[in-house]
Formats: sequence, structure tokens, C-alpha cells
Amino acid sequence: MPAVDLAEGGEVLFGSIRLEVLHTPGHTEGSVCLLARDEGLLFSGATLFAGSFGRVDLPGGSPEAMAESLARLSRLADPISVLPGHGPETTIGRERAWLELVAREGRLPI
Repeated sequence: MPAVDLAEGGEVLFGSIRLEVLHTPGHTEGSVCLLARDEGLLFSGATLFAGSFGRVDLPGGSPEAMAESLARLSRLADPISVLPGHGPETTIGRERAWLELVAREGRLPI
């Protein structure tokens, strides 16, 4: 039994920080990102890394779902800081070019 339901559109309060749940499947079926809109932070887990994205070849992974999730993240504002599950932090603006390519083509880069 999960302690918190991380369903699309849900909110998680972390002190005074409100985290919006964004369902971003691709790495796994239940992958989510947590967006702290007021603070300009995106906790991206294994969806978005600096210059890359999470694996899609594990059970429950899907290249098509990952492409849709990354396209969704491409619509966020440039200044939003991305804090991935591992690796260096980045911003949506730094990742914009390849995220928009994924959104336009509807597929992951080769």
C-alpha cells in the first residue's frame, strides 16, 4: 500500500512546497515527475536527464510513451530547473532543442 497516491494531477505537499504530479510513463508504466511550479523545479526521476532520458528497454518501458512524456515536458518554461534521479541538474531551456525534436517527430532520437 503506497503512502502517497502519485496519480496524474495530484499534489504532494512537502512543507510549504506544493508538488504537482505529472504522469510521465516510458521508463516504467508508472513513472512520474514532480513539478514545484512556484519554485521553478522539476524532479524528473528517470524521465529526463541532462542531454538524455531514462532507459526504455526494461519491463514496463516504452519508447513511444517516453517520447510522449518528453514532448509533454518540452512545453514547460525554459527557466525550470530539472533535478533528475541521478546525474547533473539542467534546465528545460538547455534541453529544449532535442525535446522539441522529439515532440515534432514523435519518437526518441537514435
